[in-house]
Amino acid sequence: MSPAAGLDVPLLPGSKSAEKAASVSGAIFNVATTIIGAGIMSIPATIKVLGVIPAILMIMIIGMLAEVSVDFLMRFTHSGETTTYAGIMRESFGPVGAVVTQVCVIITNLGCLIMYQIIIGDVLSGNQPEGEAHLGILQQWFGFHWWTSREFAMLFTLVFIMLPLALYRRVESLKFSSAISTLLAVAFVGICSGLAITAIAQGKTHTPRLLPQLDHRTSFFDLFTAVPVIVTAFTFHFNVHPIGFELAKPSDMAFAVRIALLLAAAIYFAIGIFGYLLFGDTIQSDILINFDQNTASAAGSLLNNLVRLSYAFHIMLVFPLLNFSLRANIDELLFPNKPLPAKDTKRFVTLTLVLLVFSYLIAIALPDIWYFFQFLGSTSALCLAFIFPGAIALRDAHGISKRKDKIVALIMVVLAVITSAIAISTNIYNSFGSKS
Repeated sequence: MSPAAGLDVPLLPGSKSAEKAASVSGAIFNVATTIIGAGIMSIPATIKVLGVIPAILMIMIIGMLAEVSVDFLMRFTHSGETTTYAGIMRESFGPVGAVVTQVCVIITNLGCLIMYQIIIGDVLSGNQPEGEAHLGILQQWFGFHWWTSREFAMLFTLVFIMLPLALYRRVESLKFSSAISTLLAVAFVGICSGLAITAIAQGKTHTPRLLPQLDHRTSFFDLFTAVPVIVTAFTFHFNVHPIGFELAKPSDMAFAVRIALLLAAAIYFAIGIFGYLLFGDTIQSDILINFDQNTASAAGSLLNNLVRLSYAFHIMLVFPLLNFSLRANIDELLFPNKPLPAKDTKRFVTLTLVLLVFSYLIAIALPDIWYFFQFLGSTSALCLAFIFPGAIALRDAHGISKRKDKIVALIMVVLAVITSAIAISTNIYNSFGSKS
């Protein structure tokens, strides 16, 4: 098995490399940025569906299972002879396992890149969910022109911000942009929290629903459609190997993952509760859309714009991290016997441009992120986060799984399959039911 595709030279324990080893702090920021991504955009909408208590419990459970699944991946990686996710699956399930993993990474990352561009479009040029018009910042500031349109605004940010970052050859090179991205996410949550606290003081908040509300429009099975959204928000496993094997001691990855998960969970808790306090049941699948409303003061309008801009820039800086793994897996799938793309400039640039153009075109055609979250969270993201790591531990190709590991892995796989089946079935039923 070749080293992690897309890396210049992976740093295996005890190996020497001309490349400087990545720092643990850089790994934490890269992992945290990968996790947070677009996840917090739809977390408040899941609270609208599940209620506060079930949503918080779900975030805690999925976060803990994510740490367990990463532990499975890294332990089997260190016991084998591979440095990639697909390589572990090849050692456990043969070439078919490797190909299936690569396809799932491609679907998940491409879906996330499309979601990121949709969010950027929502912020800059607005959206019209369910016929309700929401203006973007450019339209509010400058009016309606060709250069404030969704298509042009998304293209401009893609070419002048995301493309230069996507052309870096090593994940470590993105540590500073990831640090800025994480700080922007924290600033986003901080501003939202401040707005919610101000609204509480003024008596303008919405009372949070602690438990789900089941009525003629919402059944028990509809609650399962929110679970994939949280699963997608905690799916970062495709970047564990590219980030971990740039560390001098890849074992430090466990610490980086734990800190990053705690940071992400705290951010999810805060934005979920404060977002629901601000907007209640009017909250959109992309909460940034809700911040287009006019306020009674100039300060309020400024804060609304800062909220949207801070997270739009956060998304722009997350984009190259996911593009890195996407490009690496496509290259490994299509050109398994060729040198690493980082050493072939023509192939590296061509893959990068094709992926950016394709994701841009799809983002223009499908402008709603909720469906992406549900689809990814109940299919490819669920496989990468829980089903595949659990299956690796159960298969136990290297004979290192303990009895407790196999029990946890079995529970993880069974819960994931049942949840996915219910979510997919409910979405299909609701889709056909709404047309009838």
